Amino acid sequence: MYLLLAFLLVPIIEIALFIQVGGLIGLWPTLAIVVGTAFLGTWLVRTQGRMALGELQRSFAELDDPTEPLAHGAMILLSGVLLLTPGFFTDAVGFALLIPGVRVAVFRYLQKRVVVTRFQMGPGPQHRHDFRDQGRGDVIDGEYEEVHRPRDPNAPPSGWVEGPDRH
Repeated sequence: MYLLLAFLLVPIIEIALFIQVGGLIGLWPTLAIVVGTAFLGTWLVRTQGRMALGELQRSFAELDDPTEPLAHGAMILLSGVLLLTPGFFTDAVGFALLIPGVRVAVFRYLQKRVVVTRFQMGPGPQHRHDFRDQGRGDVIDGEYEEVHRPRDPNAPPSGWVEGPDRH
């Protein structure tokens, strides 16, 4: 229901704002503002997106909960979509989502409304490895190098692989 309401109201708001702003400053300045905000928004989304990606990588490296960096990244992505959409209302919402404090407030609001039923970092309980039993586990650490030698057509089959004539 909210999505339908947004699809109806946002274009109406944008059209009304275009008429108002265009009437005040004229057609060309209005279009220049729309194009300028798209370029500025693209640059801001790119820089903030890099920072969000760095935070996400940090949370993975430190085995922290990546929920907040993922949410910030999603909001920055949404901000980019809104800033590339022509209009003053979508630009205002897009620029607001680029402000870290606004993103934190939106995240806290959503965090209260969303219930996470399960969250797991790393392998599940069936894959637990007791690191005190080093050497007795099922993990073998090693290095390998693939060697490709031309096969002698007269050589008998090796027995390691099944060919089309072996059953």
